[in-house]
Amino acid sequence: MKIMHMISGGDVGGAKTHVLSLVQGLMATDTVRLVCFTEGEFAADARKMGIPTTVLQDNNLLRVRRRILEMIRAEGCEVLHCHGSRANLMGMLLRGKTSLPMISTVHSDYKLDYMGRPLANLTYGTLNRRALPRFDAWIGVSANMTQLLIARGFDPQRVFTLYNGVAFPGAEPRQTRQEYLAKLDIDPDCLICGIAARINPVKDMTTLVRAFAKAHAQCPQMRLLIAGDGEQAGEIRALAGELCDRDSYRFLGWEKDIDSFYHALDINLLTSVSEGFPYALPEGARMHCATIASEVGGVPDLIEDDVTGLLFTPGDVEALAAHMVELAQDGEKRRRLSDALYEKTRRDFSLEAMLRNQRGIYETLLRRAARPKQARDGVIVCGAYGKGNSGDNAILNAIVEQLHRIDPDLPICALSRKPDETRLCARVDAVYTFDILRIARRMRRAKLYLSGGGTLMQDATSTRSLLYYLFSIRQAKHAGCRVMLYGCGIGPISRPRNRARTARTLERCADVISVRDRYSLETLGQLGVKRPEIHLNADPALLIDPPASNELNNYLRHCGLTRDGRYLLLAVRPWPGFEEKLDALAEAAEYAAREYGLTPVLYAMEPQRDEAACRQVARRLRVPFLCLNAGTDGAEVLALIRRMALVISMRLHTLIFAAGQGVPMVGIVYDPKVSGFLDYLGQSRYVQLSELDAGALRRMIDEALAENAVDAARIRQLRELAGENETLARRLLK
Repeated sequence: MKIMHMISGGDVGGAKTHVLSLVQGLMATDTVRLVCFTEGEFAADARKMGIPTTVLQDNNLLRVRRRILEMIRAEGCEVLHCHGSRANLMGMLLRGKTSLPMISTVHSDYKLDYMGRPLANLTYGTLNRRALPRFDAWIGVSANMTQLLIARGFDPQRVFTLYNGVAFPGAEPRQTRQEYLAKLDIDPDCLICGIAARINPVKDMTTLVRAFAKAHAQCPQMRLLIAGDGEQAGEIRALAGELCDRDSYRFLGWEKDIDSFYHALDINLLTSVSEGFPYALPEGARMHCATIASEVGGVPDLIEDDVTGLLFTPGDVEALAAHMVELAQDGEKRRRLSDALYEKTRRDFSLEAMLRNQRGIYETLLRRAARPKQARDGVIVCGAYGKGNSGDNAILNAIVEQLHRIDPDLPICALSRKPDETRLCARVDAVYTFDILRIARRMRRAKLYLSGGGTLMQDATSTRSLLYYLFSIRQAKHAGCRVMLYGCGIGPISRPRNRARTARTLERCADVISVRDRYSLETLGQLGVKRPEIHLNADPALLIDPPASNELNNYLRHCGLTRDGRYLLLAVRPWPGFEEKLDALAEAAEYAAREYGLTPVLYAMEPQRDEAACRQVARRLRVPFLCLNAGTDGAEVLALIRRMALVISMRLHTLIFAAGQGVPMVGIVYDPKVSGFLDYLGQSRYVQLSELDAGALRRMIDEALAENAVDAARIRQLRELAGENETLARRLLK
């Protein structure tokens, strides 16, 4: 590949390190050109590293654009990659003059880049905000930054994540710890804390200095090194002079020998109020520094609290000071945290991983650019999305994952009550459920329409929703889409007119119907639906596993779950007859706590409906408990359920997720779909809501915990059946 990178050239810190190490690494396999708009240290360092570098220091933007176009044509560039506001502005000016795919790496929150500099924010900040949406794709340097871009309206299918990486094992520091500290007139037996960062409001050095002053009062052997400079340098120096002993800190300015700096530290500090993914963390990890960091941006992707480091809330002086004292006084803990951080960084945040992932992004960009523009392409997924139900969101995630296995570049659009929420959760495009005109335009371009997941074809809760889903199917068929019901539940449909409407629509418009249980299959037979191709498969949600990420572990910590705790998840929902069973539910939860040491976790799967029901049970409990809100993130739901020793649930998808994770479970049947799934699973531990009593629940708790797992062979079989939905969709997309 031939890639042109553009950057201002006045960059320092993480962005400079990222671009130089990235470009130099890419040169081993690709042809790379670096263009800067400022002559200076950045360009000089690039040339020293052997990077082909061109500096276009000219205030005439049109002349610069012409020069870049000449270089693109002469060198046969295939991708234009921009970094920072000035490069993004030039990328915007090049749009329309070249057909090259353009991508921008967003290294930090562009709305905070000029924090404390109103004029720069008004000029460069405004131009950058106008330019960024014009690109073909964007890279966030952490999962958090990627999420931030999606939340601000960037197309989630064109946003990628690329973590900053560092070389392992790296070069030996030029100076030993003793040599480095001797130059600073610091006793090497002191406990050395340090930070390498710009001294500006985003890095919040005020919190750092105040916390250090408190920690130093308890640990006089502690010293603080600040490597960096910036617009707040004078202010922070003055604050340190006011609060700290003169001999306890050093301001180093910009430190070029950064490896020796980190090698001298015992504790690496980060106090930012906003971050992408700071190089300070992997660079410190490479030198075996224990780390304390504010819980912002991409920091939790690397730092799991009390496993690979310590986290604190931004601006919390007391918490930071307490962490500093704790690590200063506990050398064994410092070693444990630093060793764990080193291993995780070496495994997941290496330079090699960064280069491999970056090349993959370029390949994706070029592959998508070559995709036919006029042919029907893509999938529309319709379901109960954007209603605050994390179970439905998890179903959508499962469907999207299966579709991307068919075609990783497949355009996907979900119909959602809250499109912004769905874009964040599923990382696909989304349109408001009732925006009929926009939906019609998407349907005219799409190849396949999926009525995806959940029990959409039913009138037990609403006839209106049934009519909408039937209308949407007819609309898609009329627009020329192939139509598939994807791992759906069907029924109950009680009203005669609704049964007739459903049968007529499915018979005329559906190409393939895949149902998730025998009850749904029987309902189709009763409706007289015969023309479509009908398959008995399984719910796509069975295929989802939670990602192994520090962020999810930190989420569980925030929920109040300890690593050594044992928990019972109780998921309830309001339903006729539910309130009569509150005492029985509370008694069963107390029994599990008393006999098995399980802390009850009252869980609102669909918060707007379930929270009140959870509170009703909670008021009757006489044992410690947790009350949690599912939110909208399906990954968080799965991570939580995986930590449970037992699940008791009225909610179907809580049971499905438990089954997929192999967690013992007990079902409370308020709707035939619950017993339909459990029967299909071969699971007999369920009780009808109308027949529920504490004795029945106690017996089922005993049985479930004695077996300690669901039928693994049956789960494997159902997961295979759920995978057949993908095979059917693949055939329809040909």
